[in-house]
Amino acid sequence: MKIEVHPDDDAVARKGAAVIAADLRAAVASRGRFIMAVSGGRTPWRMLRVLAEEQLPWADVHVFQVDERVAPAADPDRNLAHLRENLLDQVPLRSDHIHPMPVEAADLGRAAEQYARTLQDVAGSPAVLDLVHLGLGPDGHTASLVPGDAAVDVADADVATTEPYQGRRRMTLTFPAINRSRQILWLVTGGEKAETLMRLRDDDRSIPASRVRRDRPLILADRAAALRLGTGEELEA
Repeated sequence: MKIEVHPDDDAVARKGAAVIAADLRAAVASRGRFIMAVSGGRTPWRMLRVLAEEQLPWADVHVFQVDERVAPAADPDRNLAHLRENLLDQVPLRSDHIHPMPVEAADLGRAAEQYARTLQDVAGSPAVLDLVHLGLGPDGHTASLVPGDAAVDVADADVATTEPYQGRRRMTLTFPAINRSRQILWLVTGGEKAETLMRLRDDDRSIPASRVRRDRPLILADRAAALRLGTGEELEA
């Protein structure tokens, strides 16, 4: 696990965009396509706005969601609305390469199974994503894998649904799907994350985020989030 500390959330967003752009170019050059899954959040939306300014082979890119709130399509709580505003509507992606989570379905369990099949159709069986972008909650959750929810322990499916969390049920990629990805990119910003980031670095198994494999992740943190990690611009864990 590599942790890079940057001055502020804007610098984190810009470095995140540069990392994705480099991985995207390399994947398209070597495998002919790039498959990524993205999470929500203010800094990630800024990262995607910066990424959208890059001249990239967008026709060869597939975009999945890491997680999504169960809410109507126009609801501002939906990650998809921000994803469209900051990336999907700004770049020449093929419409059939955009894969929103089907959280408006009447049967959420069946919808999660369908999303897992879509992952396999695009990324193979088992599905291997080129890059998964994650965030970190102050309570130690990542994706929508939150403390105490049964989805944290799902080992036989790539997509699961959760119980209500902060007022909404969620659909989320599971740890097996996340951990098979070729690259895991975390964006962690804000002083409220400082304690949790230290626990993640120290492999505190009591928080869900520590179930993400440690040999691949790159964590981009701002100074506020890295306050309890010690000194230096790069830290290895």
